[in-house]
Amino acid sequence: MNDLLVLVAAYLYLFAALGIAEWLRRRQGYSVDFTRKVVHIAAGMTVLFLLAFQSRWMALIPPVSFIFINTLSYWKGTFQAMETGERWRLGTIYFPIAFAVLTWWLWETKSLLVASLMPMTWGDALAAVVGRRWGRRKFRVPGGHRTLEGSLTFLVVAWVATALPLAFVSGTPFPGWQALPVALAVAVGTAVVEAISPWGTDNLTVPAVAALILRTAASLT
Repeated sequence: MNDLLVLVAAYLYLFAALGIAEWLRRRQGYSVDFTRKVVHIAAGMTVLFLLAFQSRWMALIPPVSFIFINTLSYWKGTFQAMETGERWRLGTIYFPIAFAVLTWWLWETKSLLVASLMPMTWGDALAAVVGRRWGRRKFRVPGGHRTLEGSLTFLVVAWVATALPLAFVSGTPFPGWQALPVALAVAVGTAVVEAISPWGTDNLTVPAVAALILRTAASLT
C-alpha cells in the first residue's frame, strides 16, 4: 500500500479515536480517567499501521507529530478526553516519544517493534481499570499509587499482548510457542518497572525495558 494512504488512514484512525473518547466524556458521562485509557489503547495500536509502511521516515510522522499535538493539548486542554488537568501527568507526551524512538530503533524487526509497545498499550490500561475498581492492596509511588491487583493484571495482560505479535508477525525471531517464555520475561520486567515508575514516566520506562529485553533475547537466538 502507498505510504501516503497509510499515513492518511493512521491519522483518520487516531482522530476518530479522539472524537469517540470526547463523545464518551461529553455525551455519555464517562470519566476522563476512562477516556484517557480509550485514547491510550488506540494510540498504542497505531503500531499496526507501521506494518504497512515501507519508509521508516513516513512511519515516524504520526508519533513525532503527536508529541507536539499532545504537548499543545497538555497546555491548552485541546483534547479534554485525555487531559486530567494535573500538571505532573505527562504520560500523553511521554508515550509518543517512546513510540517514535522505538520505531526508529526496531524498524528492521517489526515483530519486536509491535511487541515492545504492547505492555504499555494494554497492560497499563487494563491494570488501571482493575486497580481502580477492585484494588485493595495499595502501595505508593511518587505522584500516585499502585495496587497489587493492578500490577498482577498488568503482568498477565502484558504477557498475552506481547506473545501474540512475537508469535505471529512476519519475520519474528520467536515463532509459535517460542514466544511464550520471551513474552513472560518482558511481562515480568515491565510489570516491575511499571510498579515503581513515578509521575507517568512508565510511558517511557515500560517500552524501553520491553525493547531491551526483546533485543537481548533476539541476539541470543
